[in-house]
Amino acid sequence: MRGAPSRLQRVRTVRSSRRAGAGEVFVLDDGGEVDLDLGNYERFLDIRLTKDNNLTTGKIYQYVINKERKGDYLGKTVQVVPHITDAIQEWVMRQAQIPVDEDGIEPQVCVIELGGTVGDIESMPFIEAFRQFQFKAKRENFCNIHVSLVPQPSSTGEQKTKPTQNSVRELRGLGLSPDLIVCRCSTPLDTSVKEKISMFCHVEPEQVICVHDVSSIYRVPLLLEEQGVVDYFRRRLDLPVEKQPRRMLMKWKEMADRYDRLLETCSIALVGKYTKFSDSYASVIKALEHSALAINHKLEIKYIDSADLEPATLQEDPVRYHEAWQKLCSADGVLVPGGFGVRGTEGKIQAISWARKQKKPFLGVCLGMQLAVVEFARNVLGWQDANSTEFDPKTTHPVIIDMPEHNPGQMGGTMRLGKRRTLFQTKNSIMRKLYNDHDFLEERHRHRFEVNPELKSSFEEQGLKFVGQDEEGERMEIVELEEHPFFVGVQYHPEFLSRPIKPSPPYFGLLLASAARLVHYLQKGCRLSPRSIFTRREEPSFRLPGVLTAIA
Repeated sequence: MRGAPSRLQRVRTVRSSRRAGAGEVFVLDDGGEVDLDLGNYERFLDIRLTKDNNLTTGKIYQYVINKERKGDYLGKTVQVVPHITDAIQEWVMRQAQIPVDEDGIEPQVCVIELGGTVGDIESMPFIEAFRQFQFKAKRENFCNIHVSLVPQPSSTGEQKTKPTQNSVRELRGLGLSPDLIVCRCSTPLDTSVKEKISMFCHVEPEQVICVHDVSSIYRVPLLLEEQGVVDYFRRRLDLPVEKQPRRMLMKWKEMADRYDRLLETCSIALVGKYTKFSDSYASVIKALEHSALAINHKLEIKYIDSADLEPATLQEDPVRYHEAWQKLCSADGVLVPGGFGVRGTEGKIQAISWARKQKKPFLGVCLGMQLAVVEFARNVLGWQDANSTEFDPKTTHPVIIDMPEHNPGQMGGTMRLGKRRTLFQTKNSIMRKLYNDHDFLEERHRHRFEVNPELKSSFEEQGLKFVGQDEEGERMEIVELEEHPFFVGVQYHPEFLSRPIKPSPPYFGLLLASAARLVHYLQKGCRLSPRSIFTRREEPSFRLPGVLTAIA
C-alpha cells in the first residue's frame, strides 16, 4: 500500500501531472489512476494492486464524510482524532487481507509506504494513525522502517549523519520508533558511521541498513538480502521463510548479473511530448529495459521532442530540427507512446511516416496507434485532412473519434480504464505469436478516443490490418501493417504489465525487430536461442515469459 498525504482522490490528468512534475499516471486492473510508485511495487513484486491500495488524505476524508452523512457517527462531532485516524487503520486492515497475486492466498505481510517527510503537516494524521496502530497490532505484527538520506559532500567526502539523527528524533517524538533505519547514500557506510547512527538512534548496528549506489536498481533487493533484512523480518515477524536463498532470489541475481554483462546495444527513438521529464514515461522506459535485457542488449533511448520534427521548427531553429531528425534516423527502432493534446502530434506523424517508408521497426501505443492510423489515411489512402476529432472536430475524414461514453464537457473520470479483453481476429499475426498464440489477451487501457470502426475496411484493403478487437468487435485494439518487418499499434498500454523477468510482448517484439532477431525468433517457435539471440553462450533458452500476467 501507499499512504499519500495528498488531498486528491485520484491522480490528475496526464497533462497536468506531467506539468506539475508528478510523473506518469499508472493504471491498475480495476481502472484506478494512481501514482507511478505503485507501478514500481507491481513490477518488483510481480503483484496486482487495486485503487484502494493507494490511500490518500482526500480518499480518507471523503470516506469519513460519507460515513457521517449515513449517520454512522450518531451525530458526534467528527474530528481528525479519532475518526480520521480510525478510518486509516480500518482501511489498512481491510486491504491487508486482500490477495494481490494469482494464488489467491491472503498476504502474510502488508508493506505500507508513507510518502512525504517526517514533520510534514500533511502526513500528521497518518503518523498518529500508525502510532495507535502499533499497539493494536502488537509488536510482533508491526515493524517500522525509516528511510533517510546520508549525504556525502564532495568537498570533504565525509558521510553526514545529522539529517538521520534529527529525523529519527522527530519521529520518536511523534510516538514511532524505527526498527530498521535504511540509509540511502552514494558509497557504502563506514563501520564508524553505522555505529554512530546506532548510538544516537537507539537501534543495533545490524539494524542500520546501507543502500548505496549500485550498478543497477536490480541489485538493490540483493543488497538488502546480503545485509540480513530477510532474516531480520523472519525473526521479527515470525515469518515461515526458509534460511537458504529462495528460487526467485536466485533468478533475480542471475538477471542482475546478466544486466552487468551486456555488450551489444539496441537504440530506440522515443518520440513524445514530455521527453524533458523521463518520469512521464516511467513504465514505458522500464518495459523497454525489461525487453532489452531479455535479448541481452543494452538499451539506448534517444529522447526526441516530437515538436522538433515539425517543419515549423526548421524555420525557428534549424539546428534543433536537424539534430532531432539525426537522432531518429540513427535509431534501430521507433516508439511513439501515449499522450494527450494537439501539440507535437504532427511531429509524431512525421516520425511514423518515416518508420513506415524506411521499414524501421515501429510500435505505437494508445495515441501512437491512433496517429499511425491517421498517417496511413493521409499518405496511403489519400485523405489529406484525415485526423482525430480530438484535434480537428470538423475534419471530413474522422479516422479517430471519441467514444460514446466520453463526455466532452468533462475532463476527469471520462476515460475507458483498466483491464480489458482483446480477441485476435486472425492466426496469421505477429502479435498473436508474441502472445504465445493465445486466442485473446488482457491488458490495461486508458483512452477517450478510438479508431472509427466504419472505416475499417478501407484500411484493411490497403494492408493495414486490425488483428485485435474488443469482445464486442466494435473497438480496434491492435493494428499491423503487412509487408513491413514490424509496424504495430496497440490501443492499450502494455507497459503497465511488464515485469523484469516477464517482458511485455509488444515491447519485446519491438526490441527483437530492432535487433534484427524477430524473424529468427518466430521461426524458432518463439523461443530464445543462446547461440542466435544471446551474446553469451551460457544463457539458457526460454520461452517468452509474462503473458500469463496478461492472459486469463
